[in-house]
Amino acid sequence: MDPEDPRARVAYHRIVMRETEVCVHRDLPPVRMWSYGGSVPGPTLETRSGRGLLVEWVNELPARHFLPIDPGLCGKGPPPPEVRAAVHVHGARVRPESDGNPDDWFVPGNARISHYPNRQDAALLWYHDHAMGISRLNQYAGLFGLFVIRDDEEDALDLPRGPHEVPLVICDRLFTAEGQLRYPVSSMPDAPWVPEVYGDALLVNGTLYPYLDVEPRRYRLRVLNASNARFYYLSLAGGRRFHQIGTDQGLLPAPVEVDSVTLAPAERADLIVDFSAAAGQRVVLKSQALELMEFRVGPGRGVGAAPLPARLRPIAAIPPAAAVKTRRLTLNQYQDPKTHMMLMLLNGTRWRDPVTETPELDSVEIWELVNVTEDTHPIHLHLVRFQVLDRQGFDVDELLASGTLSLHGQRVPPSPAEAGWKDTVRADAGLVTRIVIRFEGYLGRYAWHCHVLEHEANEMMRPFQVVAARG
Repeated sequence: MDPEDPRARVAYHRIVMRETEVCVHRDLPPVRMWSYGGSVPGPTLETRSGRGLLVEWVNELPARHFLPIDPGLCGKGPPPPEVRAAVHVHGARVRPESDGNPDDWFVPGNARISHYPNRQDAALLWYHDHAMGISRLNQYAGLFGLFVIRDDEEDALDLPRGPHEVPLVICDRLFTAEGQLRYPVSSMPDAPWVPEVYGDALLVNGTLYPYLDVEPRRYRLRVLNASNARFYYLSLAGGRRFHQIGTDQGLLPAPVEVDSVTLAPAERADLIVDFSAAAGQRVVLKSQALELMEFRVGPGRGVGAAPLPARLRPIAAIPPAAAVKTRRLTLNQYQDPKTHMMLMLLNGTRWRDPVTETPELDSVEIWELVNVTEDTHPIHLHLVRFQVLDRQGFDVDELLASGTLSLHGQRVPPSPAEAGWKDTVRADAGLVTRIVIRFEGYLGRYAWHCHVLEHEANEMMRPFQVVAARG
């Protein structure tokens, strides 16, 4: 997306949220969706590290939602308007007023201007709706897009660019027999929330079963999982190997050769795929048995390329000894004995309970995410990037019965593909996932939450407050 005035000292974009119709497949009718800028995904914002930009987010959505609202998900207080929006640039280091706090929503006919300083490394970020209790529906309706930051250090690596750098935004959806979006509901009319949504139609860049014509050469694929709940296990048919060069917050220290990549909701992967030996062939990108898309490799002799750099970007490990505090935080699941409705909580507390996590600005902390549920939860922290230290098993039954955390087995360090900067981490069931975080940036109130959107909507989200260093 080009800025409104290319000559302006600070780039300014105006992005309107509106209802639109999207062609997801040539054999289906246009699908009713909600969009940023008239497309799903929304327009890609591209900038450079240290070059700030302004975005005016304009809400011109209809006054009524076309997906099933659950008014009981918004916590205490009177019910909010049915349609509301808040925009969060996922992975951005911004002041609280531009972060898209879930309570900072605005209704149709209103707008918000946000400033993004972009004082951070090159990375593939993304923007999406974050309105309290309803982001699961707004994102499902189509409110998401990409936000790319570039820098000189990445440019110097001579990675594939231009038409050979391809963004792939993957999501799953359910459709009615008439070809329109369908969002499932529970059997309780007054509480239609469901714990997860998994679609049987897989979209890439808003298209069902797409293909891409490619040359027999190396490509860079920038992949985002924009699904509400589905995890992807990406591989190329035939066991073709490829390289991962980056994750959520930018480049890895070195390329990692892989045959598959796991992406939880909100995670990103930066991949290099070499099609030079596949001239005239069709290469399928899949997730386990599910086909996502096809690369149709042109004929002719493959275009050779220099070997990938042995080193990509230095990443200094944050030493655990630098942590001034270690927080043990549980991931909980409860069931209402009357309604049998699931309730997801972080550390046994709700969104509107008093803030309990108050890290000091520029301090280092270790967060131990103790998952007593049976699900893997992708945990995202706003404002900051972090490093994964390790994962270790524990006795879930003993913790639930007595509150005692009994660890067992060895601490397992992250794989090389997870050894870079992250902003979303998979907290697996029955494990303690340890991350180390430096709380850089700004003072103020931010959020951390599960990025399974149905969990986030049902209280699996908490505020944290970055405070000034105490004398």
